[in-house]
Amino acid sequence: MKTYPKFHRLIAPLFSLVLMLSACASGPGVAQTNERQIKAQAMFAERCKTAGEKIHKKVEDVEGVYLMKIRPNAMNYGDQFALTDPFGDDVGGDGYIMSFLRGFYTPPKERNENTPPRLAYLYVEALDSKDGKRYRYTGRMEEPWQTNKTFLQGYTRFVLDKVPAPGAMPRYGVTYDDISTREEREYWIAGSSLKVIDLQTNEVIAERIGYMMDWAQGSQVGGRSPWLLAANNACPKFADRHGASAQTNQTEKFVEQVLKPTFKK
Repeated sequence: MKTYPKFHRLIAPLFSLVLMLSACASGPGVAQTNERQIKAQAMFAERCKTAGEKIHKKVEDVEGVYLMKIRPNAMNYGDQFALTDPFGDDVGGDGYIMSFLRGFYTPPKERNENTPPRLAYLYVEALDSKDGKRYRYTGRMEEPWQTNKTFLQGYTRFVLDKVPAPGAMPRYGVTYDDISTREEREYWIAGSSLKVIDLQTNEVIAERIGYMMDWAQGSQVGGRSPWLLAANNACPKFADRHGASAQTNQTEKFVEQVLKPTFKK
């Protein structure tokens, strides 16, 4: 059998580092941590039996949607018990509203069967938490360099326009909830519900239930963020690796499967 001394010299220090990090993550009792991981994995596997997408009805030619909750700007990286729906993490604030609007997405250069259409909607409505009033949001591209010479020529950006909502609210609403229990959070498991609701009939026409778990049980060794890394261990799965990056704009991706945007302009 051939040996590769140079390779072994390179890999040995790395292997030692991995062992050190594992020991730090485990704390004073390695066996105890392993037991926690085994129990957490069993609990997570049980929760995953109820996870997945259920679409009871699809609606064609939808112009706008009502966002029953706006995701906060602040991101939960490692607060174990804050019920902020880490599984459903997405862009927050105005960015969350923008993610539902026509023109926000740049059409991909190449498409395949997994590429979402991402047409999005002509408008979005939501309550403003400051005044309790309902507003309608639309989006457009602007060229700020035309009026402000501090911007480079050719620079464009997507911006929101906000006006008091006219008439009745949209028929279909989108909402989310953190469905984690205290016991689940004890083992760094986060549960999530994302719903599309017919607001005229109060019927839930689609729902996605998801769970994720931090295998290292909250370790912050090396500056790791438990909930970001938990996205790599999720059901339904975000991505095999770098799951947190696939969470961005996930809400609109699911909603567009249910509420098919109109092709009107």
